[in-house]
Amino acid sequence: MIIDLVENLRSSNEELQMHCANAIFKCAEDKDTRDLIRKYKGLDPLVKLLSNRENKPLLAAATGAIWKCSISKENVKRFQELKAIESLVALLSDPTEEVLINTVGALAECAQEPENRASTRKSGGISPLVNLLTGTNNQLLVNTCKALAQCAQDPDNISIIERMDGVRLLWSLLKNPNPRVQASAAWAICPCIKNIRDSGETVRNFVGGLELIVSLLKSNDIEVLASVCSAIAEIAKDEENLAVITDHGVVPMLASLTNTNDDMLRKNLTEAIAQCCKWGKNRQLFGSHDAVAPLVKYLKSPNTGVHASTAKALHQLSKNPANCIVMHENGVVRLLLGMVGSTDEVLQENSAGCISYIRRLALANEKARNA
Repeated sequence: MIIDLVENLRSSNEELQMHCANAIFKCAEDKDTRDLIRKYKGLDPLVKLLSNRENKPLLAAATGAIWKCSISKENVKRFQELKAIESLVALLSDPTEEVLINTVGALAECAQEPENRASTRKSGGISPLVNLLTGTNNQLLVNTCKALAQCAQDPDNISIIERMDGVRLLWSLLKNPNPRVQASAAWAICPCIKNIRDSGETVRNFVGGLELIVSLLKSNDIEVLASVCSAIAEIAKDEENLAVITDHGVVPMLASLTNTNDDMLRKNLTEAIAQCCKWGKNRQLFGSHDAVAPLVKYLKSPNTGVHASTAKALHQLSKNPANCIVMHENGVVRLLLGMVGSTDEVLQENSAGCISYIRRLALANEKARNA
């Protein structure tokens, strides 16, 4: 079937081309289908269809097919060779919502490759993407946030995003009632905070911004919680902002999430806890809100990414003696000993650091008993 669809993309009948492109749009969620489209050289005619700006249904179908085909890195490589990024950026001014949704979706997938982030900028794509953040279509907002989350990892792009007030616009999307929009906005905020110079001050200038992001920890949506935890981990690297979010009750709210079984949330939650430990009595506070024992269980997860962030959090928490006792009672030493030999240096160092604090406390107690 795929070979026929690809063959008919080269037809001179625009309606037939549209139906074939639409079929690819619907089927290309599947990896095998995406591979077959590339194998039968279907990517080239799809990019060619982008030049037909008058036929909007055909343009929507072609951009949709390119979006879904871009999920595969091998296809993105071919799209690069065909200069598809430049053609997609040219469509960011198109008035048709469906074309925009698909175009931005394709750019978001392609921008996972660093050179395509630069191509998007050089083609003039960053400004129109930021302008799309003021829209009302939820799918378009989600795709735009995803595209900017990728583009913001390039230092030259971040300066344009900042100049156009893109970070404030992303922050305002946290108020959107749609959880998918909230989550994609929070994910996009993370690289912005990480890469903007003086991001701590930028964030403090958003009136009510820190209170807003902390309040999203009450969400019932796992992805909203994970993305907000990731953003909080970045925000908390600035001491003044960490003090402010502590006042807004970030510690008990993070502690209340620790009984989760979701590894995506566990990874980002422990990153946030590790950073939030570095202020005042927050380590002690996490302990009094029963956040320590559940974290020990995370070390049994099959996800190694969870191990590294959890060891980081446990290392910070172990600087409080009461937390060391809880960890020891829950069998953390045996679990961490197996991770001290890890090839991941972050995991190795934090595991050793945590064991060291527990050992020091045990030795001090033994000394006191023998005195």
